[in-house]
Amino acid sequence: MQTYLVGGAVRDTLLGLPITDQDWVVVGTTPTAMLELGYEQIGSDFPVFLHPRTKQEYALARTERKSGHGYTGFTCYAAADVTLEQDLLRRDLTINAIAQDQQGQLIDPYHGQYDLKHKILRHVSPAFSEDPLRVLRVARFAARFAHLGFTIAAETMALMQEIVVSGELANLTPERVWLEWHKSLSSNDPQVFLSVLRQCGALAVIMPEIDALFGVPQPVKWHPEIDCGIHTLLVAKQATLLSDDTIIRFAAQVHDLGKALSPKDDLPHHKTHCRDGIKPIKQLCQRIKVPNDYRDLALLVCAQHTKIHHAQEMRASTFITIFDQIDAWRKPQRIEQLAICCRADARGRYSFDTTAYPQADIIIAVFDIAQAVPVAPIIAAGFIGAEIKQQLAQARALAVDEYLQRTRN
Repeated sequence: MQTYLVGGAVRDTLLGLPITDQDWVVVGTTPTAMLELGYEQIGSDFPVFLHPRTKQEYALARTERKSGHGYTGFTCYAAADVTLEQDLLRRDLTINAIAQDQQGQLIDPYHGQYDLKHKILRHVSPAFSEDPLRVLRVARFAARFAHLGFTIAAETMALMQEIVVSGELANLTPERVWLEWHKSLSSNDPQVFLSVLRQCGALAVIMPEIDALFGVPQPVKWHPEIDCGIHTLLVAKQATLLSDDTIIRFAAQVHDLGKALSPKDDLPHHKTHCRDGIKPIKQLCQRIKVPNDYRDLALLVCAQHTKIHHAQEMRASTFITIFDQIDAWRKPQRIEQLAICCRADARGRYSFDTTAYPQADIIIAVFDIAQAVPVAPIIAAGFIGAEIKQQLAQARALAVDEYLQRTRN
């Protein structure tokens, strides 16, 4: 029985990145022997065990044979005669197919260290094309390592395109699609995830609402990048620079879906995209089973972002109406989230990436003023029921108006 550290822990150590999880492969043993040593078996698809003390995962070396459709359509063989090299061969990328023995020596039969040095994401073997999930995984790794200069090998991109053409992406579950998308949102360059999916043709299959933005024009005066799809990628990057909140990053990526639905006669203008974008956001989130808090912020950013862009001229009563519409009184965190998304939208344009955006500061300041208005005097004055809400709205609007008059004059 021999134990090897494998996968991300080895890769990230070689890259000088922090290690979050450690995965181990065990060669030359059986499930029965593992159980006798006190390991706890988890899962039923193939033998994976939890260490009795560290609770880290130890998987028996295994091979896989394609036996069906999708990423679950495999027959696994795990036995004492499976070698480490055979186990590493079934992995997706060469940089993930490096092992380390208990003496610290690296076992690298598929030249992962070479690809790490040259910053290449390359598949290990032609079996790569048997698993459609690997299209999303490679896109996610491209997003994670883009800031280090990693690119996808041409032959690997060709296999990803073949997978898309084969129709195998249809066998991915919504949960796995969202899991990869969500992981990409935590990277330094989540826009690369979308860009890679589009390059291989997967974006049109998995997220057609986003793919439809590419090729749709915008007024060059306000959008030097012109293309709505390019604007979306730029906004995604700006949101990443402004916040670590993956909910904000998601909302920024989908806030403009309505622009793909603008009437051709109106182009390059998008007069109703804030309204038109609600339906495709709901469709996308329902199909991929996006969590409700992600969906809800995306919907309110879609509906409100152009209003916030005009915050410098907006009336006090309009601010109060917006706060009511987004349920800010109960969920005050939405104000900052909306402000960040709008700032990212404004900066997600060629030559506008460092532009000032006072509108974000205005909406935050105005909300603080409105929220500070006390309700106790209104109740003390004898108002009841719906009258309290009405009087409070008027008092808030008055306080905001006084603030705006001072700051605008």
